[in-house]
Amino acid sequence: MSPIRFTKMHGLGNDYIYVYTECNEIADPSDFSIRWSKYHTGIGSDGLVLIGKSDVADFSMRIFNADGSEARMCGNASRCIGKYVYDKQLTTKKDLSLETKSGVVGLHLIINKENKVEKVTVDMGEPTLSDSTLVATTDGTLNATAITTSFGDFKATFVSMGNPHAVIFTEDSEKTDVAGIGREIEYNSLFPERVNVEFATVKEEGKVRMRVWERGSGITQACGTGACATAVACILNGLTGRDATIIMDGGELEIEWRESDNHVYMTGTATTAFEGIIEE
Repeated sequence: MSPIRFTKMHGLGNDYIYVYTECNEIADPSDFSIRWSKYHTGIGSDGLVLIGKSDVADFSMRIFNADGSEARMCGNASRCIGKYVYDKQLTTKKDLSLETKSGVVGLHLIINKENKVEKVTVDMGEPTLSDSTLVATTDGTLNATAITTSFGDFKATFVSMGNPHAVIFTEDSEKTDVAGIGREIEYNSLFPERVNVEFATVKEEGKVRMRVWERGSGITQACGTGACATAVACILNGLTGRDATIIMDGGELEIEWRESDNHVYMTGTATTAFEGIIEE
């Protein structure tokens, strides 16, 4: 196998290994993600993102978690791809379309004085509030529904933003056992495809502190789809207005659930950490 050129990028600390597949061939991305996501023997990351061509959009994305499982969507990775393709002069467009496993999303690039991408707004599409393939209830919904765990009962609201989320509101997410509770709920029989778990605390008006347990990756610094799901759950439970700032371990995202088109829009930074070559 030829050497593989990669770029390490992160969206608020949610870090992935990015590979442009037009120039680098990866035969088994699941195995690659498992091996190279390890921090002591690999590059270290939350997983692997493959950027490629698309017949229906400007570019395509495939994303593999650190455990090798393939995800359908990632908001943080979408923003980083916008930065990757523009900064590397693969496009001159400032409004792009990106094909994901959950459909095509739109990217609006915000450019700084050095002609580099500083922030990206992602049109995440409409949230899904019921899905019987993802939630094993009669109608495929959860809205402030109690889930029993060994840590006690927790009321969860289901929102899918291309991948499934269970949002739990707590008095203090800083003191919540994210790993213990998150791991148990991820594998709860209510979720046939497993689930991402967000623990959110509403602060002052429009600001929400959120910590996340991502299926297949564990605790991460940030989760774009999770921030969107949290904002939607806040609105569904009457806790915030249509605009919210979601504050995660890695930083903040601005989320808007617009009434005009029912789409969720996410705005945040994207950062390049370093680049390198893997000799396979």
